[in-house]
Amino acid sequence: MIEQNTQIIFNKKIAPGTFLMGLRSAEIVIQARPGQFVMIRVGPNTDPLLRRPFSICGTRGDDLFLILYKVVGKGTAIMSNAVKGEKLSVVGPLGRGFELPEPGRKSIFVSGGIGVAPLVFLAQAVKSNLLFIAGYRSANEIVPMEQVGLNLTDISIATDDGTAGHPGFVTELLASHLTESAEGHLKIFTCGPLPMLKRVAALTIERDIPCQVSLEATMACGLGACQGCAVRASKDGNKTYYHVCQDGPVFDVHTIDWESL
Repeated sequence: MIEQNTQIIFNKKIAPGTFLMGLRSAEIVIQARPGQFVMIRVGPNTDPLLRRPFSICGTRGDDLFLILYKVVGKGTAIMSNAVKGEKLSVVGPLGRGFELPEPGRKSIFVSGGIGVAPLVFLAQAVKSNLLFIAGYRSANEIVPMEQVGLNLTDISIATDDGTAGHPGFVTELLASHLTESAEGHLKIFTCGPLPMLKRVAALTIERDIPCQVSLEATMACGLGACQGCAVRASKDGNKTYYHVCQDGPVFDVHTIDWESL
């Protein structure tokens, strides 16, 4: 884990309300693994006081890591006005990331909204034999993959309002691919809103398909000290609760008590 002031190399809007930020840190790039996150102090002042968690969206070269974020509150609004050359205090990389799929096993990535960020980083590592399914509320929220450094030939889009791609939920697309594919040779990776994750969990558990889930949670410290990101473990595990920041954010789908969420 590293704590340092990192220089902003770019901070650009890539969709309405959605920004891609590039931060320079060779030390973080060397250690970062897909699925991990960083805690960022969003400005030079103490308001807001707490750092914000952001998934690492990828790396470029040997000293640049990317953060994909959506403006949803005061902290991200401050970040959206940051300019090239400014420095932000960053702690990371933190957490448990994804386990890469075995050679020869096809992967399906399922994202919802800004949950696309950690899966972009994972796709850069996997590179081939993967299908990327991305869901958004509307066409104007679609994250252009080429701008986040990902060039995929096999990608499907779903929008809740039907303005682009499949008209409906991204989990409907996933279900159709599961019925068309050889389930025994699949592995699912997913990140997004909780209702989407619960549906992905149900689909994969009932079909006995391996699935890794990246959970989103409110975090005050990112180190397990505040206890604010606890989720109930499944009854089959050795723990009662997991802390998303330390035990995750990536979990095997079977380890979480989905009914309690």
